[in-house]
Amino acid sequence: MSTDTDFIEYVHEQAGLGGSLTSKKMFGEYGIYFDGKIVAVAADNSLFLKPTDAGRALLPNVTEAQPWPEAKAWFVLDEFLDDTELLQRLIRATADALPAPKPKPAKKPRKSAKAKKQ
Repeated sequence: MSTDTDFIEYVHEQAGLGGSLTSKKMFGEYGIYFDGKIVAVAADNSLFLKPTDAGRALLPNVTEAQPWPEAKAWFVLDEFLDDTELLQRLIRATADALPAPKPKPAKKPRKSAKAKKQ
């Protein structure tokens, strides 16, 4: 079962982080990004936080599960979705604990059809 867009909207509303929190559809599920870093995934209408020591320290109790088969275990946040303050702290702490995303290599310009014929 894939994640509903309504669930993603709910996560964004509950987090209350504005444009700093974005999501991107990936394989029928969603990656959740904070300031360009992937901090969580939504799978089967559940929210999974990338595991970090900083996130673990903030959680009152930790439940871990795999967002998809063969994935590593992530922190399940479903029971904390209604706690906006905790959700914000978890997302920010996780993002702070993760390295900056690697810059994407520049795309090479494509040759035009005329240049290929010559």
